[in-house]
Amino acid sequence: MAQRVRKAVFPVGGMGTRFLPATKAMPKEMLPVVDKPLIQYAVEEAQAAGIEEFIFVTGRGKTAIEDHFDHSIELENILEERGKTEEARLVGGPMLQPGQVAYTRQQEPLGLGHAVWCARELVGNEPFAILLADDLVMAKTPCLKQMVDSFEKTRGNIVAVMDVPKEHTNRYGIVDTGVENGSLVEVNGLVEKPAPEEAPSTLSVIGRYVLLPEVFEFLGQKETGAGGEIQLTDSMAKMIGSSPFHGLRFEGRRFDCGDKAGFFEANMAFALSRDDLRDEVSSLIQQYV
Repeated sequence: MAQRVRKAVFPVGGMGTRFLPATKAMPKEMLPVVDKPLIQYAVEEAQAAGIEEFIFVTGRGKTAIEDHFDHSIELENILEERGKTEEARLVGGPMLQPGQVAYTRQQEPLGLGHAVWCARELVGNEPFAILLADDLVMAKTPCLKQMVDSFEKTRGNIVAVMDVPKEHTNRYGIVDTGVENGSLVEVNGLVEKPAPEEAPSTLSVIGRYVLLPEVFEFLGQKETGAGGEIQLTDSMAKMIGSSPFHGLRFEGRRFDCGDKAGFFEANMAFALSRDDLRDEVSSLIQQYV
């Protein structure tokens, strides 16, 4: 087994129904936060964590993602000819090098666990990361980098976790917590979307994972869980006890960009974090408050 986390899986086959009609012809992962699509933030986070191979699990109507990470020679040439050097640089990246990127189809929408299972042959027998572009994390040290650093110490499964209001536990995978050691929390159990009165804690899993390849054995059983889908949480729960399993209370702020209000909040927060936009956006917000 490889000692480093070199590969990352990006499940991007979802239909994005919560953002219709915007996502009728555009993948939800291409929705922009300020001026950059969600999937680019995820890829850049993976690059910052040392990921070398990028695996996209796609579905129908997702070719815009493939095009985004390819060169647009015509556009680059036009920008160069017009002296728009900075714009040409921006559309030229982040370029994934030949051989670094692979695409595989999830031919049926059977759940996140099924999407990850579709990448099994491309991942092989080594630890790997999973990033959900819907979850955007603003952090000084990228969230996945924090997780990969923790993996180097624990050599086991790691999920990014954060506390949520008790009434929201039915939206997340929830951790049955064990011993806490700094930012690492021992995972004794995982429950997918429990009712608040049945939740073992309020510590929820967000869309960042570093997993050992054994998860594919359980995903391959294709057992359905919450919502009648193949849940990644259920297969992760079966690995507890056989190898180290921790939640990482990451440093940073997570935005749920699969939700309209969360997506709008992310746009505000990222705009306000930029020197070229902060003053203007702040002034605009004042006008509406």
